[in-house]
Amino acid sequence: MLTTKKKAAIIQGVARHDTDTGSPDVQVAILSKQIDELAKHLKKNPKDFHSRRGLLQMVADRRVHLRYLEVNNKRRYSALVKKLGLKK
Repeated sequence: MLTTKKKAAIIQGVARHDTDTGSPDVQVAILSKQIDELAKHLKKNPKDFHSRRGLLQMVADRRVHLRYLEVNNKRRYSALVKKLGLKK
């Protein structure tokens, strides 16, 4: 689970301006961190199918945001993928 301080640090790292909390860049960064934490949980708890379903929903949501960013602004998309270390 992301604490408020962790989330603020993530937002500060990819925000486009001071009050940016909802841009696709920020949403992808937050989802990526949540996905990483949930993946660690699922390695310890392989039978937790409810959390696995949530993980799959987050991955799908991140894909939608990344696809939107790729279509509308390739430069921001490639910079974000490089910054977060995502495969693409």
